Amino acid sequence: MSQKKYWQGFGQINDPENFQKKVEDEFREELPFEDFDNKGLLDAKAPRRDFLKYLGFSTAAAAFAAGCKVPERKVIPYANKPENLIPGEAKYYATTYVQDGDVIPVVAKVRDGRPIKIEGNTLASFTKGGTSARAQASVLDLYDTNRITHPKQKKGDKWEEIPTYEQLDKLVGDAMAGLAASSVVLLSSTIVSPSTKQIIAEFLAKYPGSKHVTTDAVSYSGMLQANEASGFGRKLPTYQFEAAKVIVSLGADFLGSWMNPVENALGYGKGRKIDEKDPQMSKHYQFEGHLSTTGASADERFSHRPSETGAVALALLAALDATVTAPAITDSKLKAGIAKAAADLAAHKGAALVVSGSNDTNVQIIVNAINQAVGAYGTTINWGVTSNYRQGIDKDLADLVAEMDGGRVGALLIADANPVYHYHDAEKFEKALAKVKLTVSFSGRMDETTEKCQFIVPTHHYLESWGDAEAKSGVTSFLQPTISPLFKTRPFQTSLLKWSGNNTDYFTYFKNYWVAKLGTEEAFDRALQDGVVEIPAAISAGSYSSAAVGAAATAISNAKKVSGDEIVLYQKVGIGTGTGAANPWLQELPDPISRATWDNYALISMAKAEELKIKLDNDYEYYPSKPVIKISMPGKKEVELPILVIPGMNANTIAVAVGYGRSEGWGKTAAGVGKNVYHFASFNGTNVDYSNAVTVEKTGRKEKIAQTQIHNSYEGRVEVVRETTLASFKKDPNEIVRFRQDLLDKYAKGGDFRKEATLYGVHETPGLKWGMNIDMNACYGCGACVIACHTENNVPVVGKSEVLRYHDMHWLRIDRYFVTDEKNPDDLKGVVFQPMMCQHCDNAPCENVCPVAATNHSSEGINQMAYNRCIGTRYCANNCPFKVRRFNWADYTGADSFANNQDQKLVGKLDPVVHQMNDELTRMVLNPDVTVRSRGVMEKCSFCVQRTQAAKLQAKKEGRPLLDGEAKTACQQACAGDAIVFGNVNDKTSQISRVRAENPQRSFMVLEQLHVLPNVTYLSKVRNTDEIIEPKGHHAAAPAAHDTKEPMPQSEHH
Repeated sequence: MSQKKYWQGFGQINDPENFQKKVEDEFREELPFEDFDNKGLLDAKAPRRDFLKYLGFSTAAAAFAAGCKVPERKVIPYANKPENLIPGEAKYYATTYVQDGDVIPVVAKVRDGRPIKIEGNTLASFTKGGTSARAQASVLDLYDTNRITHPKQKKGDKWEEIPTYEQLDKLVGDAMAGLAASSVVLLSSTIVSPSTKQIIAEFLAKYPGSKHVTTDAVSYSGMLQANEASGFGRKLPTYQFEAAKVIVSLGADFLGSWMNPVENALGYGKGRKIDEKDPQMSKHYQFEGHLSTTGASADERFSHRPSETGAVALALLAALDATVTAPAITDSKLKAGIAKAAADLAAHKGAALVVSGSNDTNVQIIVNAINQAVGAYGTTINWGVTSNYRQGIDKDLADLVAEMDGGRVGALLIADANPVYHYHDAEKFEKALAKVKLTVSFSGRMDETTEKCQFIVPTHHYLESWGDAEAKSGVTSFLQPTISPLFKTRPFQTSLLKWSGNNTDYFTYFKNYWVAKLGTEEAFDRALQDGVVEIPAAISAGSYSSAAVGAAATAISNAKKVSGDEIVLYQKVGIGTGTGAANPWLQELPDPISRATWDNYALISMAKAEELKIKLDNDYEYYPSKPVIKISMPGKKEVELPILVIPGMNANTIAVAVGYGRSEGWGKTAAGVGKNVYHFASFNGTNVDYSNAVTVEKTGRKEKIAQTQIHNSYEGRVEVVRETTLASFKKDPNEIVRFRQDLLDKYAKGGDFRKEATLYGVHETPGLKWGMNIDMNACYGCGACVIACHTENNVPVVGKSEVLRYHDMHWLRIDRYFVTDEKNPDDLKGVVFQPMMCQHCDNAPCENVCPVAATNHSSEGINQMAYNRCIGTRYCANNCPFKVRRFNWADYTGADSFANNQDQKLVGKLDPVVHQMNDELTRMVLNPDVTVRSRGVMEKCSFCVQRTQAAKLQAKKEGRPLLDGEAKTACQQACAGDAIVFGNVNDKTSQISRVRAENPQRSFMVLEQLHVLPNVTYLSKVRNTDEIIEPKGHHAAAPAAHDTKEPMPQSEHH
């Protein structure tokens, strides 16, 4: 039996009394007025003048707005307007998001000739319409003002424009002709395009001695080499998470950044959905040093030093194979966890899977041996369809640097690679680069490596491009332009063709390539329309060899033990390897674990905080200034970073995200944000290690971290989130049912909780009534829904300075709750992610307090906002128990008609990123179907009312009823885990009605006892453990003695 506590921050558990006092001040600031002293408004030096100024602002502003001319805005017209274009009608084009080896088939929504939204392509079998946060945000990169607009040549320290591509081709051609016997090298990140690979082969054939080197910012080299040593070839398999009943991850963040998280989440989610009639789910063990996005979703999680990953893998293998000797594991909890995981793997042979995020070849060889022992090959691991996501080999780049340094490379052509930023010894690469006679970058941005090159030949954004991407063998998705190139750019494939003597452009080459492969031009057109072509292949176990296991086991056993602290480098779901750093939406996306934006930082354990004498009280939690530590590693540059303390981390592990500390050339958004920590990686002669021994010391100063979620409180109510274990659920499946029945008994003697337990009337919904359900077992905190909401609804970016003041504008947030032992907050049992948006309450407390009826209830159950009525009293936000309403404290969007209304001299200037988002080019991303809100207006989730209206209109045009699934919210459509269901709850055959009817035991409304009657329901989180939870330790539910087996009437679930 156990008791648990749910909490968001350390102040909540260490100093609850002061925590409560501080959260009562929701907005934490006074209104700024001139000539104020410290006595407040009525005691100010000129109280009457300022009070009247405050009181009269809204009427004066309204009069001014009505009587003045709205400032003009530039628009970018068509060069040639398409004949079939209907103004205001969206068109959809299948294309593919490709970045750093990530491949996601998508559909681009285009309005009036400009892409404004990315959706997943449901025809792709390996993603089924799922997307990631980075894919959703990629449309904003198209309109980035920091893109390179034309080809350039460096002369001295200055860049000069090359007027035409003909001149560029001559300059580069002449330079390559003068290289004599020196080699030509193409350096790129992983290329998944089959047509591009053929062009590269033809180009290299033109220059004897030339070669193609692949490098990935975060390498999978160890895995590729281990698979080769295990007999499978230098390839990556397809992992079939849906077929696994037991999953063991050794540091692989497969739901966040490992391989293709969208594909992984799709398969993983199938094993996490629960049928209440027969409650079963897959079992997930996670072994890691820091709390990752995937670790947060694990059923059982065990922490260890990053350097102990090999020992953990070897101990697992030894438990399954007696011929291998187990290493000594001193941590008793870790040792017990390994034994338990091994027993579970052995009990589920043929339905077990082990994955590892290590870049150590020896560790991956041991993992391959474990998978062989548990019968994973041919069941949960498919070698019949291999994955092409990462192809770089670390030693190839190290050898190239040596060749460059030795003067043996005459020309270096760089495509989508940035070693000056991500190489572990960037200074060495930069010095070697200077010795190369000809350096050409195909980057679309001025990244750190491009700055050091002689020529820039900027390539298209993927939404401007033709192309193909073979994410997996036999599975190809296509790229097609959704807009004409905005700048004077050119596909880098065209450059290679030209410089190899072929005057064909890339589109012609690409089309001929695929017409020949597919047989006819009609088949090619069909492939472009669908966006994917898939050739089925039978599942295969491959050909496993154990020849390398002995040497790998010996190497792991003989590895030097690390004492002291270790740093581990990881990727955030938004920023990734650093390509997302220039995207304002991604910078402002809260990290799933830390809830922090706009920075990287050092994640440390509670034990390390105690060692550094960092007190985890309300001041730590309440104020954004966090203690700064200095991280040192012999031979490496020291870095100082603020800390965030996370429960459940290994005591000696320091985790820092890569992707930050970008140069000025990368853009206003990224410049000066965070620190680059790639140099803390090291090269062991074969592969790059992303964890190493470091020393840590406190600096005595502080830096501000902009976090979200710490400025709201549910006033001590614990019924917000519901979580249990599978054993507890099986033993007592009616806990939530009893709670709801108790409410019915107390407040509705006649049996109708909806009508009887209120003073207010019931809103009639005679036709449609919209509702949403969220399965918390399928939410992994990835943030794709948050970015989709931003994109669809023109949610403003406010910048770090405003997030620090808790003025973030997210309509949809993903609340993170730690689940720990009641007496030991570092004993992390689990993490719950809860997407929280406007609940569209049928008895909405916000509607009752608005003095101007700006917020009101529709006949379809939607809590509406009339922005033009809103005068900014914020009564609605104060009265919302869910704290989901966001107030425009400033003119973030430039939507106001007042001159200089973005002038914030009194309270601090808005960050440059806010002005960047208001640039004429950047504003092309705005959705014309959604109002752009102005200063002083409250906003919130609308259930994507523009989408529901469009779906209704389309059905009306076709003279038929609206069908279930035709209206989808942006968050629902983006979710790779299929966690969100939306539809008409008055239709008993709709998916939303079926989900609610089939899950009465897990279905709940947040704070249901308040009788606000939300139209959003949740399915409780269930962890697959044997732990039995005492009823009194869980959610303060109704007494267990009141046992009712029947759920509340279905009408109560609307």
